[in-house]
Amino acid sequence: MTLTIADLARALNARIWGDGSLIVTGAAEAGQAGPGQIALATSPAYAGRLAPGGMALLAEDADPEALGLKAAILVPRPRLAMAGLTRSFDPGPGIAPGIHASAIIDPSAEIAADAAIGPFAVIGAKVRIGAKARIGSHVSIGAETRIGGDALIHAGARIAHGVSLGDRVIVHSGAVIGSDGFSFVTPEKSGVEEIRETLGERGDIRAQHWTRIHSLGGVEIGDDVEIGANATIDRGTIRATRVGRGTKIDNLVHLGHNVVVGEDCLLCGQVGIAGSARIGDRVVLGGQCGVSDNIFVGDDVIAGGATKIFTNAAAGRVLLGSPALKMDTHIEAQKNIRRLPRLYAQVAELRETVKKLMQKDGRD
Repeated sequence: MTLTIADLARALNARIWGDGSLIVTGAAEAGQAGPGQIALATSPAYAGRLAPGGMALLAEDADPEALGLKAAILVPRPRLAMAGLTRSFDPGPGIAPGIHASAIIDPSAEIAADAAIGPFAVIGAKVRIGAKARIGSHVSIGAETRIGGDALIHAGARIAHGVSLGDRVIVHSGAVIGSDGFSFVTPEKSGVEEIRETLGERGDIRAQHWTRIHSLGGVEIGDDVEIGANATIDRGTIRATRVGRGTKIDNLVHLGHNVVVGEDCLLCGQVGIAGSARIGDRVVLGGQCGVSDNIFVGDDVIAGGATKIFTNAAAGRVLLGSPALKMDTHIEAQKNIRRLPRLYAQVAELRETVKKLMQKDGRD
């Protein structure tokens, strides 16, 4: 299919400037666009790198004529337009239609006629795979799992038994959904339980043996969720671990057993959420954030990178640091820490001054 810049502007519901008949074959960063590529200039800094005679995606207040362009697409929110533009040029993983001959599929599985199953995929008993779903090579899907319509499971993902994935879910390579929860118990009160109660005081220290608590719950993933490469989501102990509609989970994120994540959340790389924690809607956790077990993080909380949340967080809070503080409080505390050497020097100087005054008055 030949795509002109006018076609692309219509698809983005955006205004076009210049020659709409130019053919667009792909996208590139500003300053790196070759023939047929539209440059993405989402800010004035990027616009300054554009080569004359090309075509670009620009903010609506930019002047494409002054930039020497042949054509431009003008949008009110360039980064949002990038979502539609990149979708137009994304070829996808190239999973061939139909079921590959090397796939191993249990006879009781129900697979939609227009689903695509890649090489060496293994699909267990009573699995249901919805319309237009695409299952990549070397994917394994456990018994009685449901995969929704238009789902995309990339090569090498592992989806255990008793898991439910909604419509249009994307699971990237290496992700594991439905592994057992990390739940163990000792015959007597463990050292961990003891220090939770005493906040650090220890009684008699004795040998203890850990006994597995088996994971009987599943995992429930809502519609339009995306799960990054090598992310892991544990199944629940009795009830299911749940992820709400529209939530996006980055690479290397771990959700413990019984965790509940709300809708439209953003969990960035290396986030770890401990068992039975509850996360509200529209929560954003920056990279390497940690959330303790059995606490609640309210709706619309935003936590900066490496924040450690040990106690309940009220809705709408902006958090930073370890332990998590309101961001403005944390920033002020860090400023005060940087002032400590100067403050120490001032106190030392005052001590010397007082000492000299006392000696002058004949006092030691």
